[in-house]
Amino acid sequence: MARKVVSRKALAAEAEAAEKLGASKKKKAAKKTTRKSKKKAAADVRMKLYWGVFSQNLKRVAVFEFDQKKEAQKRATELSKGGKSPHFIQKVKEEIAVE
Repeated sequence: MARKVVSRKALAAEAEAAEKLGASKKKKAAKKTTRKSKKKAAADVRMKLYWGVFSQNLKRVAVFEFDQKKEAQKRATELSKGGKSPHFIQKVKEEIAVE
């Protein structure tokens, strides 16, 4: 079989023509604008920090204001006395209503 002889200039011309076709298709695709979705306004969520007394099963037993850490610790030690399951305190964040 004989091979078809193609010059480099002919190949370059074909490549340029293909690029032009591809570029025009890209331009047409780029011209189409998509609808912009509006973002929901972020609601003001305020959080307040408390001390929570928890059992060994991670159940919250009591809640104290953040400045009452000593009282929360005292309550945890009272609940842990007498061979009962150990209790501990941990910071708890809760959402508060914003008016």
